Amino acid sequence: MPSTGITATRMVLNQQKQRLKTALRGHKLLKDKRDELMRRFLEIVKRNQVLRDAVEAGLTEAFTALGMASAAMSPEMLEQAILYPRQSVELALEYKNVMSVSVPEYEFKTKTADAGDIFPYGFVQTTGELDDAIAALSRVFSDMLELAQVEKTMQLLSQEIERTRRRVNALEHVMIPEAQENIKYISMKLEENDRSSKVRLMKVKDMVLEKAHNFH
Repeated sequence: MPSTGITATRMVLNQQKQRLKTALRGHKLLKDKRDELMRRFLEIVKRNQVLRDAVEAGLTEAFTALGMASAAMSPEMLEQAILYPRQSVELALEYKNVMSVSVPEYEFKTKTADAGDIFPYGFVQTTGELDDAIAALSRVFSDMLELAQVEKTMQLLSQEIERTRRRVNALEHVMIPEAQENIKYISMKLEENDRSSKVRLMKVKDMVLEKAHNFH
C-alpha cells in the first residue's frame, strides 16, 4: 500500500520515479557485490580447510617428536635446552581492500637468515627427536600465521555479506515495492483528477452554450 500522507502531485510522482530508479540501480549493485563476496568467501573457506589440515598435521608431527624427546631427556635438560632462543621473529600487519572490506595481511621475518638459528642449543646433550620437534614447529609456523589471517578474513567477509544481504532485502521487499505502490497510487489519483476536471469543463461548456442559446 502507498505511504501514508503522500501527496498526489506530479512533482511527488517524479520524485517517486527517481527514487524507484535509484533503488533499482542500488539493488543491482548490492546483489552483484553480495554475489562477489560469496565467491571470494567460498574460495577462502577452501583455503582455510587446506591450511587447517596442514597445521594439524604439522603440530601433530611436532608434538609427537617433542613427546619422544621428553621421554629420552630429563625435564631439566629439556627445559635448559629451549630456555634461551637464538632466533627471533618480527611480525608485520597490513590491510588490503577486498570488496570494501579491510582484511589483514600478516608477514613475518626472522632476525637472521641462518636456518640453524632455530635450534637454541648445542647438539651434544640433546636428542634428534628434539631437533625434529623444533624443525616441525618452524615449518608449520607460516601456515599457522596464514591460517589466522584467513580465519579473520572469513569473519570480516561473513559480516559484510550479512550486512549486504540485509540491505538487498530491504530494497527488494520494502523500498522498491513501496515506491512502485506510491507511483501507482499517485498515477491513479492524477488520472482521476484529470477525468474530474474534464467532466467539470464539459459541464461548464454545456452551461455556457445553453445560456448563449437562451440569450439568442
